[in-house]
Amino acid sequence: MIATLISHACILIQSRDTTVLTDPVFFDYLWEECNVQCPSIDLDRGKIPKVDILNISHRHQDHFDIRTLAYLASDSGILSPDAVVMAPRDEILLEVLKSLEFKNVVVVEDFKTVEVKGLTLTATPSLNKQDYFPEHGLLIHDGDVTLWNQVDTIVSPDIIKYMHRLHGQIDFAHVRYLPLLEGNFSFHNPLELPMEEYSSYLKAATACRPKFAVPGSAGFKYRDEFKFLNQYSFPTTQEQFLRDLTDFCPEIQSSVFYPGDIAVISKEGVEIQKSASKFVKIKENDSYKVEFKPVSEVPPIRTRTENKAEHEKQWQKVVSFIENRFVELLVEKKAVQSWVDWKVAYQIEVFGQDGSEIWCLDFAGEDANIIKGRIGKINIYEGIACSELYNLIENETSWDFVGINGQYRTFKDIYRVRMGEFEHWVKTDKKFPQPLTEIFPSGKEMDRAKFMRDVKRWKGNSDFKTS
Repeated sequence: MIATLISHACILIQSRDTTVLTDPVFFDYLWEECNVQCPSIDLDRGKIPKVDILNISHRHQDHFDIRTLAYLASDSGILSPDAVVMAPRDEILLEVLKSLEFKNVVVVEDFKTVEVKGLTLTATPSLNKQDYFPEHGLLIHDGDVTLWNQVDTIVSPDIIKYMHRLHGQIDFAHVRYLPLLEGNFSFHNPLELPMEEYSSYLKAATACRPKFAVPGSAGFKYRDEFKFLNQYSFPTTQEQFLRDLTDFCPEIQSSVFYPGDIAVISKEGVEIQKSASKFVKIKENDSYKVEFKPVSEVPPIRTRTENKAEHEKQWQKVVSFIENRFVELLVEKKAVQSWVDWKVAYQIEVFGQDGSEIWCLDFAGEDANIIKGRIGKINIYEGIACSELYNLIENETSWDFVGINGQYRTFKDIYRVRMGEFEHWVKTDKKFPQPLTEIFPSGKEMDRAKFMRDVKRWKGNSDFKTS
């Protein structure tokens, strides 16, 4: 069996006459076009071997790239005519695949095997509760050796034990290694290596005890105007993880694994051939630009709309929304009771081309109207670029973009004093409600609109020449 890393979580796996492609991302940009591949790659799509099985692990956009899928569904010649598409039981993901006119879609179930051309493929479950949609890892067994692609899944000792019962010791594992802190900067969450989460990755790899392990996924960075977020989002590296894994479990052989690297997997062991691929290579090893340093300079929020006339139109729309509709929409939400109970003083600050303006709501006061300007305290703050709020109002964006691009920032200090007692809100699994996320809730409908915009953009689009 031969595994070639194309980029990030996109792996081409070849066994005898059968080829598997996982989570394909062939183009820059990815994830709401905030990110680019890192390291950057040169991909000769004309040299990619014919693919018999396409596996999609879940619908995060760095794994479920509509542009690449539209390209594969076109006359690219990469997918064989009878190619099987493996996908989770996710109604939005399946709707997108149907819209792109994919055939032979097989909905996977936990630990249910799929037999295709001499390969046994088994979806491994995930205990991830953070997202509301399913995801899976993938076991591939060709009769001689077994490969496991963990992707973003969270696994337990029982899951790993069952994997071992199926095929014995795993020969090659693409394991999770990097706790991503995307969005932590914007939402004022901790900007440090989450020790429990990180150690759980080491424990999972140790429990799995593959003969050979490589760090998986996380092959991207923020681009251009978003690049300052690189210092907040990626708290470790492949190299550091492997040093820690060696200390944690020395018997597991391991190596870094970058685009263009090939893993030759046999019963005798694993050989890593660096930069050996005939169809993909590193264009520039710019991984050094992704350095975790969360105390560096932070640029201010600024609208992303550069045209002055367009900005003026957006600004008037946003001001009218805040001053005429904002309170009414909030009152309709059940969350308003929480703000009243905790005597919340709320401030929203909108940033344009030349500075910002502030409005406040005092849920402990007698005046329920929106107030232009500051009041004496802030319990919840939401700062947002005019362009981003405008697009939320127009239903032309999603929190997947707004929440990670650094042009929305928030913090909260929730407490109250009553009857001589001081109380503060204690963080639980349930997040304390915030006005903008209540008015523009994330979820299935926002996700569906986001993906269908991409389907409309890329389906039948012949412009696949540039990245």
